Amino acid sequence: MLGAWRVGVVIPAKNEEASITEVLETLPEHVDVAVVIDDGSQDRTAERAKTAVAPCEVIVLSGHGEGVGASIDRGHQHLLGALQEPFLSVVMAGDGQMNPDDMEGLVRPILEGAADHVKGNRKQHENGYHNMPRMRKMASEVLGIFTSLAAGQTIHDPQCGYTATASHVLKTWNWSRSWKGYGYPNYWLINLAREGWRIAEQPVESIYRDEDSGIKPASFFAKVGCMMAIEHHRRNLSWIKPPLTLPHSLFALLAYLLGWSAFLPMFTNDLEEVLVQRNIPPILIGLFFWSMAHLFDRFATRTRQELRANAKT
Repeated sequence: MLGAWRVGVVIPAKNEEASITEVLETLPEHVDVAVVIDDGSQDRTAERAKTAVAPCEVIVLSGHGEGVGASIDRGHQHLLGALQEPFLSVVMAGDGQMNPDDMEGLVRPILEGAADHVKGNRKQHENGYHNMPRMRKMASEVLGIFTSLAAGQTIHDPQCGYTATASHVLKTWNWSRSWKGYGYPNYWLINLAREGWRIAEQPVESIYRDEDSGIKPASFFAKVGCMMAIEHHRRNLSWIKPPLTLPHSLFALLAYLLGWSAFLPMFTNDLEEVLVQRNIPPILIGLFFWSMAHLFDRFATRTRQELRANAKT
């Protein structure tokens, strides 16, 4: 327990018998309960979790092999029924890549009332990004750009799974359409932004051993990229429908459509014709309007967060 907040830890694990005991036994003393979700392991992950001498209660749930996102959702939902509010739900991987000593700093913005969800940021830690394999680092940079666009705010390290979420967020989450696979951090960030929850980042260490990633890059980028594009548009469209109509979102929509019209001759307007006559390439016109759309979207995101925060007070 930290102050008035109980602390639960959600640990998705699949074939992690070599690391799960250490993960549980090194949890901080302020953790009240740890929920391990064994997502169809072929080894003794569940057995090792049950026999670990942890400083808190350990609950082991059986997953259905649906993916890491589904496992985390199940852990969050279990904590909703097991812990009295207010509580924090912290996600840690079962592979030992997250330092438990970083947890207290991770949850601090929520305890101080400055955030509703906190993401670990390996870029900010002295033992962060330089420990990461080169290909993962490149992929994270690319995903950071697209997640920032889709969430309407800067996200430096979207793929870091070390997170903390306040119980009042979990109570309102739509579990029926939550993302089940590896793109769950991106899905969460976009939809947290959609609902106006405040997102903060805190430095965390990255620990890498000799484990191999189970992610297939081509399939991952195709699937997660499509998901982010869809969720981005859903978020923006939800902000131009009554009763929640944000003026900045209307301006963003106008700029977005003007950007597309630069590439579609049948929709070209007088302004774009004048710009093209002055030898300004259509691609620059389109990029300018899309940049303006993103700028307005960032203002809309900030306004949505302010409306949510004011509604709580």
